[in-house]
Amino acid sequence: MVRREKAADRATVAQHAHLPTPGPLFGALKLVGVALGVILVSAIAVSAFVVSDLLGRVGEDAVVLEGAPDVAPPALGAYPGDQAFSILVVGTDECGERSTALLGARCEEADEGTRNDVNLLVHVSAAPRNVTVVSLPRDLMVPVPDCTRADGSVAASMSKAPLNSVFDHAGLSCVAMTVSDLAGIPIVYAAKISFDGVMAVTEAIGGVEVCIAGDGIRDEQAGIDLPPGTHTISGPDALAFIRTRHGVGDESDLARISNQQQYMSRLAKKVLSTETLTDVPKVLRLANAIAENIVPSVELRDPLRLAQLGLALNDVPFSDFVFVQYPNLDDPDNPGIKVVPNRDAADALWAAVKSGQPLQLTGDVETNDGVELVAPAPPTEPVPTSSAVPVERATLPPDISGQTLEQETCSVGNLR
Repeated sequence: MVRREKAADRATVAQHAHLPTPGPLFGALKLVGVALGVILVSAIAVSAFVVSDLLGRVGEDAVVLEGAPDVAPPALGAYPGDQAFSILVVGTDECGERSTALLGARCEEADEGTRNDVNLLVHVSAAPRNVTVVSLPRDLMVPVPDCTRADGSVAASMSKAPLNSVFDHAGLSCVAMTVSDLAGIPIVYAAKISFDGVMAVTEAIGGVEVCIAGDGIRDEQAGIDLPPGTHTISGPDALAFIRTRHGVGDESDLARISNQQQYMSRLAKKVLSTETLTDVPKVLRLANAIAENIVPSVELRDPLRLAQLGLALNDVPFSDFVFVQYPNLDDPDNPGIKVVPNRDAADALWAAVKSGQPLQLTGDVETNDGVELVAPAPPTEPVPTSSAVPVERATLPPDISGQTLEQETCSVGNLR
């Protein structure tokens, strides 16, 4: 029953009592309150629209990864601490509108299909987290399993094929299956980025500062001509920098990987820096660039999942964020052109990654004279640490090259 209010229960004002007239300060505060309310509601509405729009575009072409293990539905908070996860990042040589205008004949005359020239396996251990980024050479000869294409047809297995031919053979899912079989590590998440995406991402964060040693880098095929020193590269210059092969080291693809690792290390540090993470317009530009240019696997299109993965990286020390090159040997069937796995070193690498321990590098930072180690710059912000107790590390053999985020390298130009 609804209780009817009695007169005695009501707080009343005498009919003839004098009511105070609100002053100008009260009116001003009321207007400010209304204005703040409008701003708050508008901000929430705009944020909801931006997130919905970005995530809608991210998921438009999402790819199902064949054979990937099932994972629990995403939830609020960081990724479960008792679970490791791996993400495959594939860079293709696809030309979009901007890169076609920039590269001209290189794009118009491309008749070999779409190649996955950059292949990065990003493995994040269970807590306490550490991150290993393994660069797999494009010319690595690997076995390829049977793969189901996006149209439902089946691409036959191959006993030995160049890694960079697999995307054209059967798409992103097949690249993930091939790398997963090679590493013995399940891959649940994957994403693809093309030439236009590389340019858009570097522009969104205001460019990446890279270092060039030696005589400078000049490569007419890649479209780069930079003297020694530090340079902030963005857009077309960033694309040319990671594409150059004849401008660094011994002009091999392996030298190019060392060059790309310098770029990726500096890119990662800038994205993870307070300067970027506290700059809301920059973060939105970056999110927009990713939404416009990244093709993700299905599991990566969920906003809660993306938040989980991001939070999992929140406290990883720079010393535990490692880039390594997959160990390889000259291919006896294609000497000087293709490479094959160095099985002993690769087994040691994958065992160390699967152990969950942070890695201890003992090899050089460079391969094929691609980069050289320079004095580390003083840290600009505190390096997070999870414990004062010394961490046990998995030591990699000396024939595995790589660098940590704590180290800084310079690309060695071979300009004569």
